[in-house]
Amino acid sequence: MFGICNLSVVPCRREPSDKSEMVTQLLFGETFEIIEIQGNWVHIKIAFDDYNCWIDKKQYLPIEQHTFDIINSTEAYHCNELIQVVTDLKSKQLFPITIGSNLPNFDNAECAVENTTFNYDGAFVNGYLPFTKSGIVDSAMLFLNAPYLWGGKTPFGIDCSGFTQTVYKLNGIKLLRDAYQQAEQGETLSFVEEAEAGDLAFFDNEEGRIVHVGIVLDNNKIIHASGKVRIDGFDHHGIFNNEKRDYSHKLRLLKRIV
Repeated sequence: MFGICNLSVVPCRREPSDKSEMVTQLLFGETFEIIEIQGNWVHIKIAFDDYNCWIDKKQYLPIEQHTFDIINSTEAYHCNELIQVVTDLKSKQLFPITIGSNLPNFDNAECAVENTTFNYDGAFVNGYLPFTKSGIVDSAMLFLNAPYLWGGKTPFGIDCSGFTQTVYKLNGIKLLRDAYQQAEQGETLSFVEEAEAGDLAFFDNEEGRIVHVGIVLDNNKIIHASGKVRIDGFDHHGIFNNEKRDYSHKLRLLKRIV
């Protein structure tokens, strides 16, 4: 069994309960495989990053396997505006979607899922186009001042790894969902001086667990989600919070993904 997110954004929880923490979100057009159904809850594996979580049974559209396969094997298009609207051409209803949302089967300002066609005339990116480091930085800057939200992936609330995953997604690069997972990807850099704008920096806690990630910028700066998406100083010690005039995160390693 398979499904697709047909709403603006859907909370994904660690356990099958409204009281359980939100660990990530589904954005419009994102697909998943259904692992099991338990009462009003559906256990899913998200196609983009193989992330397992639970969603409400009322908050998705079931799709056939051939639809799932087609969406995930054809060119990927994504909304590239902080917020835009799609219109159901049959019901004429419209609703907002956020940057990073998928546009399944996108062609000539329309995207389609099963028997439903949506109009979308906003800016978009083709996820298969060659990436550039400057493109990663440009995408990251769009999220400046977005509030921090554990498990969030939108400009209205985003966490550190949701931020890096979405920014890289807009540039055609797949990152896993959590910071410690992303730290397993790419090539490890030996020195801060090797890092280029667009590379990833990871930070650990006192127990040595990787708990934070940000995107390296030029001029000894980093952009990351901490309280909000912000730009701070960055060196071989870690992140220097410009407001507190102290280090807020201890550097663990640097990665070049591509």
